[in-house]
Amino acid sequence: MHRSRIGVALLDHPAETYDAAAAFWAGAVGRERGRADAPPEEDPYESLGPQAGGLLLELQRTGSGTPPRVHLDIETDDVEAELARVTALGATVTTRHEEWAVLADPGGMPFCVVPVQTGDAFEEHAVTWP
Repeated sequence: MHRSRIGVALLDHPAETYDAAAAFWAGAVGRERGRADAPPEEDPYESLGPQAGGLLLELQRTGSGTPPRVHLDIETDDVEAELARVTALGATVTTRHEEWAVLADPGGMPFCVVPVQTGDAFEEHAVTWP
């Protein structure tokens, strides 16, 4: 048995539009920018904090020329079991890292399977799988 849930929504923007998009989304959700001054080469992520249900809303600075998109992170207490579950549903692993993976759903939309990132929100909202 393992548990999982969608824990993080990431708003991906290339360097060219990142600052304007980050300022917009911070204003749209009524939050201060989490790390507006972090150099992109040190950390491409900036948090807009938890939303309803403990879902984290994050900004991700992507490479130059990449299209803007939203991608989801499925967090889990057993990455291998969750990878097996979602690939059986039709997902394809596109990039494998030591502790997490990038996948594509059957329509090509990217998402990630990652270890637990939201602590108490995971405990409260995760689905248990057989």
